Amino acid sequence: MAALDFPPELLIRAQGEGLAIKLAIFDVDGVLTDGRIYISERGEEFKAFSTLDGHGLKSLQQVGITPVIITGRDSPAVRRRVADLDLQHAVYGVRDKLAAAEPLLAQLGASWGEVAVMGDDWPDLPLMARAGFACAPPGAHAEVLAIAHHVTRAAGGHGAARECCDVLLMAAGHYERLLHAHHATLDGGKA
Repeated sequence: MAALDFPPELLIRAQGEGLAIKLAIFDVDGVLTDGRIYISERGEEFKAFSTLDGHGLKSLQQVGITPVIITGRDSPAVRRRVADLDLQHAVYGVRDKLAAAEPLLAQLGASWGEVAVMGDDWPDLPLMARAGFACAPPGAHAEVLAIAHHVTRAAGGHGAARECCDVLLMAAGHYERLLHAHHATLDGGKA
């Protein structure tokens, strides 16, 4: 039995608008990071990412929910993290996130009712307003919090994206199976 539990009405909402969630779009700054940007005197940009979030994104991939990154900034750190997680769909340095998302939805054969979005600021609003399921970290802007279907307990960059992934996995009926697989040891016994 899982220790994690979400209200049934949230899980129903996280199934999308009468359809299954096919893809999940994540912002980076403020969602996959804490929103702070560290820049060295040489102009190098540094960001800190949570391994919890990374595992959540990989878990979505395992069950056929495609994680997508759409971010307003472009940096080698973000590109490296996306590559390390083997994420196949990412758009960097975009001002209009809706214009960036539309071709991806068409390419992946998804309607907005089959999309989850996690964002934290105004550029994410057009995506969140159309999504079947919208999620935000607690430090998000007030306008984002007002339209989010779920506000995570965890902060951006500290497991917020993982919590969103867990909601999606539970709503799709995959959470318990994935959890059980992690309890098994390499020799097939129980941990």
